[in-house]
Amino acid sequence: MSILVFDIETIPDTKAGQILHNSAHLDAHDIADAMLTLRQQETGKSFLPHYLQKIVAISLVLATPNKVHVWSLGDAHSNEAELIRRFFEGIEKHTPTLVSWNGGGFDLPVLHYRALYHGIAAPTYWEHGDNNPQFRYNNYLSRYHYRHIDLMDLLSGYQARAVAPLDAIAQLLGLPGKMNMHGSEVWPAFQEGRIEDIRHYCETDVLNTYLVFLRFEWIRGRLTDADYEATKIQLRTYLQSSDKPHLLAFEQAWQDSPLIS
Repeated sequence: MSILVFDIETIPDTKAGQILHNSAHLDAHDIADAMLTLRQQETGKSFLPHYLQKIVAISLVLATPNKVHVWSLGDAHSNEAELIRRFFEGIEKHTPTLVSWNGGGFDLPVLHYRALYHGIAAPTYWEHGDNNPQFRYNNYLSRYHYRHIDLMDLLSGYQARAVAPLDAIAQLLGLPGKMNMHGSEVWPAFQEGRIEDIRHYCETDVLNTYLVFLRFEWIRGRLTDADYEATKIQLRTYLQSSDKPHLLAFEQAWQDSPLIS
């Protein structure tokens, strides 16, 4: 069985803003400011609805019994359609168990809208059991199935009033949490051309999520004490052998934590 932990980073979809607000005369920066200001006036928060988000990074941890790998799809020059296509192609090929933090509430709905926009097919992902009976009672889309495990949703008991941010839970468990960036800084970083920084930030987020997932698997009895320690050692070894500074920094911060990990 393979585990695929995923996370996306998004920016305002300024092209959609130009269409919906009849603002073709405004440049991307101005239309984004207008979209965020309008949203603030309407809801008291500037966070845009899912259908007005554009994906600029998708980062993954792929874990199998024999290896673990952390990366971001495509490269700094890849367009959104390529990132989404690669994500769903991986599901088509490997049918992994998906793991996320708030993936059911944010990441997957955004991926749905953007796949619809770009016309990206994903038959296995959308399968409900009509063509493959194995998906009837365990598919990616049903909230209470385990083919996609949204840790935030699951740990909160599916109660909105009980949800917690990944950063806080990670830190309480002795993990690094957010490193060098927060979600609110992605749009400014993108405007400055810092796409690699965004991708690195996204990768540290999926590492936090993966380690929370391992602890969850341990407390629900899917990992023995020995298995739990072995999977953490496997990840530490992988990170220590990396030539990427942000992965080495994550491992060092994890090692330096005085709390449980």
